[in-house]
Amino acid sequence: MADFNSIPIQGWEFIEHDDGVPFRARGLYTHSTWARTFSSVPELFIQPESQEEIEKAVNLARKLRRRITTVGCGHSPSDMTCTSSWLLNLDNFNKVLSIDKETGLCVLQAGIRLYDLSAALDRAGLAMPSLGSINEQSIAGAISTGTHGSSLRHGLVSESITALKITLADGKTRSCSPTENPELFRAALLSLGALGIITEVTFRAVPVFSLAWEQSIDADSRIFKLWDDTLWTQSDFVRVWWFPYMCRAVVWKADVVNPEDLKSGAVSHREPPVSYYDNWLGYVVYHNLLALARWVPRITPWIEWFVFGMQYGFGNGEKTRTGAVQPSQKAFLMNCLYSQSVNEWAIPLRKGPEALQRLGAWLHNLKPGDPGFVEHGIPYSAEGLWVHSPVEVRASDSTVKTSAERGNRPFLDPTRSDEPTLYLNAIMYRAYHLEPRNRATERYYEGFEWLMRDLGGKPHWAKSFTVSQEEFAAWYGKDFAEWKRIRDSSDPEGMFVGPWHRRYLLGAGEALPLEEKEIGRELASNGGVRVVGKQAAEIF
Repeated sequence: MADFNSIPIQGWEFIEHDDGVPFRARGLYTHSTWARTFSSVPELFIQPESQEEIEKAVNLARKLRRRITTVGCGHSPSDMTCTSSWLLNLDNFNKVLSIDKETGLCVLQAGIRLYDLSAALDRAGLAMPSLGSINEQSIAGAISTGTHGSSLRHGLVSESITALKITLADGKTRSCSPTENPELFRAALLSLGALGIITEVTFRAVPVFSLAWEQSIDADSRIFKLWDDTLWTQSDFVRVWWFPYMCRAVVWKADVVNPEDLKSGAVSHREPPVSYYDNWLGYVVYHNLLALARWVPRITPWIEWFVFGMQYGFGNGEKTRTGAVQPSQKAFLMNCLYSQSVNEWAIPLRKGPEALQRLGAWLHNLKPGDPGFVEHGIPYSAEGLWVHSPVEVRASDSTVKTSAERGNRPFLDPTRSDEPTLYLNAIMYRAYHLEPRNRATERYYEGFEWLMRDLGGKPHWAKSFTVSQEEFAAWYGKDFAEWKRIRDSSDPEGMFVGPWHRRYLLGAGEALPLEEKEIGRELASNGGVRVVGKQAAEIF
């Protein structure tokens, strides 16, 4: 058996001669999140191209006492995927293995990106039932972090998964589904990379469909009045962008187009009009205004008024409508623009107006007697705090599934099990990869998280948050304990455990033999934070 010194970490390929299976790895690689919020320098960057190569990487890691972290597009702004040990990426393990056009069942290698999956499904006359706002993630990454769309007809993207294969720390690959290893299945559906490496996914697609969508803007007070009766049920898919400084909201609604209308020509595909916001000029202007606001934060409300007024109209309460008819995989997407910190929580849908009104009152520093005043209760000052827009508002509902379908509800699913869920997504842009000054992001999220907790919320696993392991244990109860039990039995030595998992999931306790511990952080040249780790066994 080769030892670690025989692996040329500056080369791309090492083949162990006793089995002929390639070990495609290299060193001198820097991993960074999409937003460049965090980075790390792994000892090895591994890109396997077969199931045998994945199992070999796990077996080598176990024998050479290394941790493995799996990463896709790195869209999460957190340090979840940072490691100084081995980083494994499945971009070259991304084939569609089979598609059954009759049942919609598709078998996929887990590294396939959602844009490639959507294209393959479209060629077969199929589509994903729902998508989030981007399609850069791998299918494994999307389900492992709890990705969701915006519809009361759907919960998490993982509700369409009918079976998985996952390679565990012993180097063996298990199959799981609601009927085969069901507990492992429910844990792996939202695994956070801590159980093993998901290698194969069986996904149930739906017949291809197009969406006719329209968006309008109005005063947020009107949106609040429509909340319970109309807003979320008026169309198949609905999402809202709320602008606190303007007290306005953009409502995007989309309905599935009758395929016969497309065939007959009664309805035809058409693209939305392109505004300045969507071209290079708008991109550059807004980016530089955000950069200016780092030094003069007080102009932030004016910037938001100008930029989004140019996009949607300036008059308060004025309706500006745009729309299009597009294939679903295109209609769902939006431009994320620039590097950003993102803090997203799930609360009961019915508490949405209260949440936004309280957040708005806090951000505006409203006092009793001021128009729009409500008692926000947030015990932190927003004096001198200027935040970015919009707050993205989306709905999801896991309760629409039948009792049989609930066998694939992840243990760590943040959506409500008893009522519809609202996701509130607060962003802070990092113009040219630089954080806003004067602790603006920290102060915003401190107040935002306090409010979300007060409303019974739970954070989106892939976003930024400050939550203790004890809080998660209390919120998820028996499901959290069960997830931890399965994780510990699947990976008893902690091959897939890092500082992020210890901080939020495992809590205080003795380090596992292969667990990686964080030993330091430093400012990176790209404006983010470089995380440095070390195997626990090498520290203690």
